[in-house]
Amino acid sequence: MVKPIYNELLTVGITTGVILLTQDRPFPWSLWTAVGASLLLPVRLRWPWLASLLCVPGVAGGLGWAPALVAQYHLGRKEKSLPVQLFWVVLQTVAAIAPVLLTETIPLGSLLLATAFAFGLAGAPTALGALVTTRKDLTRSLYETRRARAAELEAQETSARAAERARIAREIHDAVGHHATLIAVESAALAATATDPAVRETAQRLRALAKESLSEMRAALGLLHSDTSYPSLQELIDRARVAGVSVTLSETGDASLSPAVSRALFRVVQEALTNVTKHAPGAAVTVTVDRSSPVRVSVVNGPGTLPALGDGGGAGLHGLSERVRLAGGTLTTSYRADGGFSVSAVLPPGKSKVDGQDSTFGGGARSSANA
Repeated sequence: MVKPIYNELLTVGITTGVILLTQDRPFPWSLWTAVGASLLLPVRLRWPWLASLLCVPGVAGGLGWAPALVAQYHLGRKEKSLPVQLFWVVLQTVAAIAPVLLTETIPLGSLLLATAFAFGLAGAPTALGALVTTRKDLTRSLYETRRARAAELEAQETSARAAERARIAREIHDAVGHHATLIAVESAALAATATDPAVRETAQRLRALAKESLSEMRAALGLLHSDTSYPSLQELIDRARVAGVSVTLSETGDASLSPAVSRALFRVVQEALTNVTKHAPGAAVTVTVDRSSPVRVSVVNGPGTLPALGDGGGAGLHGLSERVRLAGGTLTTSYRADGGFSVSAVLPPGKSKVDGQDSTFGGGARSSANA
């Protein structure tokens, strides 16, 4: 607070001092109009145009150029309109030339030279103020652009890292998971056909170890999620209805689903409903879920009755197909003859291609093998 007051006192003091030190006073009122304009310079902070207007009598008196330069500079800083800036420059020029024309007779060449000088004297600080403001705006814009670019690059790097991690996870899942599945299946077959109790016990333990390793690997890769804090299917349907989507839900079967399959089923319905709201608003939707073995889910919508809200990128369905595949199922999408669209998925009821309920400890392995 102290610094702005000090700056204003300094500005008023310097301009007033320049006026008082000027010996040439063309008119009796020149001194007082110039000093008044100088003392009222602080009003430029709120009303730049008023400060320039108050300087007009001082400029007409020949002594008001010092405060006028300050007022015009601030006007250039604050005023964005070029015609308005030009108006005040012309007004100051006319105020400086008019008394000369009324009191003296000067040649045309001298008049033009004096006019050009007055115009330049009033226009230079105005242009300087506008240039300072423009430079400040450009600097801010450049900073924002650089920050946005840095954020974009960071997002691209994060996306690239996530994509690479997902690719590595799929490679590990496909390679290691395949062999672990074969080990578990072969062990189960050995346990079922072996006559030696020790061989059966070893085969059961080997099968349980293979399944537990497969389950832990998928959990580590993010392919299985124990987090089930997402909404239920009914809540998802209710939200869609509140949003204006006409949805009919039909559920059959009561098989217990693993977290991975349950999440995949939820995402199928969620993505399909999202696509309906974007690409076929107003369409009637039928959601059918059969929690049997295998689990089947289909989302069928008719043609939209309202203009589409987005273009068809297809990235969501590609990601959904990958999620369903990692859960051990298949996703099918197709256009319908009536102009609608169908999304359906077939999912296994268990945790994975190998049932993950067995434990490596004691009775869990025996009960699975016996089952």
